[in-house]
Amino acid sequence: MNIGDTFLYAAIVAFLYFNVIFQVANLLKDNSILDIGWGPSFIVTSWTVFLINALREPAGVSFGARQFLVAAMVTVWGLRLGIRIFRRNRGRGEDPRYVKFREEWGKHFVLRSYFQLFLFQGFIHMLNMAPVLMVMSGIRETFAWSDYLGLGIWAVGFFFEAVGDHQLDSFLKVPENRGTIIDRGLWRYTRHPNYFGESTMWWGIFVIAVNQAWGWVGVIGPLTITGMILFVSGIPMTEKMMEKTPGWDGYKRRTSAFVPWFRKAG
Repeated sequence: MNIGDTFLYAAIVAFLYFNVIFQVANLLKDNSILDIGWGPSFIVTSWTVFLINALREPAGVSFGARQFLVAAMVTVWGLRLGIRIFRRNRGRGEDPRYVKFREEWGKHFVLRSYFQLFLFQGFIHMLNMAPVLMVMSGIRETFAWSDYLGLGIWAVGFFFEAVGDHQLDSFLKVPENRGTIIDRGLWRYTRHPNYFGESTMWWGIFVIAVNQAWGWVGVIGPLTITGMILFVSGIPMTEKMMEKTPGWDGYKRRTSAFVPWFRKAG
């Protein structure tokens, strides 16, 4: 399938998916469902496009190995993320961010939620999906060295995100640790190992996409997620919430913000 058709089908799937999530959120009166559904949204889009493209390829045309690899990578990431957020949010009610929106937006909450939260997430979803869709729209019979390199980069990112999240969750399970700074494990070398891992995984998928025709267009994906993490909703929002935590200033001064590195003295 050509690139235009691949992006069109993905956009249709994403639009339908986030509309369904929006309806579920309204039914439950809990917009936190948007966070839970974020990771799985990539799984749904990836596999739908994969199946459509595979069925539309002419008989005898090799399609599947690279596309299956990338879809599997997205699935592993998306499932882990979705399950973790579901477990974290279970029984806690709506996330305070969305509660604040309900109060501020008043009678316009539903309409603004639809456009500013759900459809906006769908738009970001499509940007992030760029390298995946470039892979899905291409055909290459054998793996290249860039595929193995991309998988390796993705694995490093998955390690940092999964292990970083696990270390944080384990830390917060101890009541005495609430209201303190985690500075052990991967958190000793970066203030945000999970964010670093998230970004790194998408750069890995982009490396795989480069081997496809027009694969460089896929750079939109990792640039989007890295930009969001560094400048918009990732590190800035997280660190703003941590400003009043005892020991934060010292931890911030000694520890790299994003890329893991050795701690500074003092």
